[in-house]
This record gives sequence, structure tokens and C-alpha cells, in this order.
Amino acid sequence: MNPNRQEWNFENLVGFIRQVHDELAAQTSRAVNLSLTLRNWLIGCYIAEYELRGSDRASYGDKLLIQLAKRLTDLKVSNCNRRQLYRYLRFYRLYPEIVGTMAPQFTKLLPEERHVVEKVGTASPQLQIPPDKLIQQLSYSHLELIVDLDDDLKRVFYEIECIRGNWSVRELKRQINSLYFERS
Repeated sequence: MNPNRQEWNFENLVGFIRQVHDELAAQTSRAVNLSLTLRNWLIGCYIAEYELRGSDRASYGDKLLIQLAKRLTDLKVSNCNRRQLYRYLRFYRLYPEIVGTMAPQFTKLLPEERHVVEKVGTASPQLQIPPDKLIQQLSYSHLELIVDLDDDLKRVFYEIECIRGNWSVRELKRQINSLYFERS
């Protein structure tokens, strides 16, 4: 609908308002998802940095994520149980290049002197999806399912197919469970 070329009547008014609402609601949803994705990546970044540089890290050992989850839950920080913290850490380690997609207001949230952890044994660079496209096209829920995959080639396969097919999270889960990668 173009308000400059339409007759102004009540039904068109309703249509214009609905169009504006739908478009801006979709933009809001994308912005919230991007913020959630970056939040979770940053949490993983902070955990990784603490593991590398924390002065009291030796006293925590393997109990770090358990104690951190308890403390964050007590502080009412959402989705920070031990399992989620492990996923955030894995997400950060698998996608360190996401740092390049961050807007200036987010880069100031990065730890100073951040140590970059490189991926080891990655799939061919020709198969990798640029990180900006990855976080723009896939929700954190998509990425969470993909992060759980242990094989780099399988991860890249599902990233590509999910973006190409515009899969919902439910469809991605169905494809993973039906062993789509193995059948292809």
C-alpha cells in the first residue's frame, strides 16, 4: 500500500496502520534476536576470558559453571543455568569471528585485551557463512541447535541449508533429527 497513491478512506487508514505495525514489529523482533545472540556470545566471551586470566580460577576448577549459574540465577539473570552457560561458551569458541559484526556500542562491552580463541579443524573457508549474515539470518535458537553439533562440516551444512531454505527452528530440529546431513 502506498498512502500517496491511494484514496484516503477508513479501510485504507486501517490498512496503512496495519502495514506500519507489521513492518516495525518485524524489525523489533530482528533487533531483539540480534541483541540476544550478541548477549549470549558476550557471556561466552567473558567466561572464556575468565578461564584464561581469572586470578581465582584455580579454586573453581570444573565447578566454575555450576557456581556461576547459581550466582547469576540468584541475581535474576535469565537463561544462565549451567547448561546454557556451557552453550554460550561453546558458541563463543565456535564463532569467534562474530566480534567483527558488533556495533560500536557492543564492542565497548568486550573484555579489555581479549584473547582470541581460534577454531581448530574447521570446514573449508569457502563453505563458511560470513558472521554478519549468520547472525542476521539465524536466530539464537537456530544457532543453539547448530552449536550442539560436534562435526564442523555438519554445522556448516545446517547453517547453509537453514539460511537457504529459510527454516524455522522447528524445521531445523526436524532436519537434524531425521539425519538430513547424513542422507545428503
